[in-house]
Amino acid sequence: MMLVEWLRWLHVIGATVLLGTGAGIAFFMFMAHRTNNVALIAHTAGVVVVADFIFTASAVILQPVTGVLLAQQIGWPLTQGWLALSIALYVVTGLCWLPVVWLQMRMRDLARAAQQKGEALPAAYYALYRRWFVLGIPAFLSVLAIVWLMLAKPAITLF
Repeated sequence: MMLVEWLRWLHVIGATVLLGTGAGIAFFMFMAHRTNNVALIAHTAGVVVVADFIFTASAVILQPVTGVLLAQQIGWPLTQGWLALSIALYVVTGLCWLPVVWLQMRMRDLARAAQQKGEALPAAYYALYRRWFVLGIPAFLSVLAIVWLMLAKPAITLF
């Protein structure tokens, strides 16, 4: 396989991991939250944090590296419209994802503490969950838009 094919393959795998892990984490966290079962929420939030660090963080690092190398190999300037917009949306995604990871860790900790004490989830958990949910919307939509931009490569003039 040529270098461009390897880079493209790695880039697609990274995009798939970002999209799939993001959707999976959101689904499982949402479904656990709906139960209001403290033990289930504590366990699910713990798994979600681990998954984010193993899968999402790896892909977050892989994507810009493979993307820049791929663009260089093909000869696409990073200022090309669809590519620049993809990079901007990637930054938006990251700006949402970083606080989401912190929120997930705090929700996990609050749920574990409530479980150990045999108490209901505190109000702080629900406030964090609302922020987590709201931040997930632009992050997920941005990833969907990036995938579309990468596939369609529309003629967009930004500069």
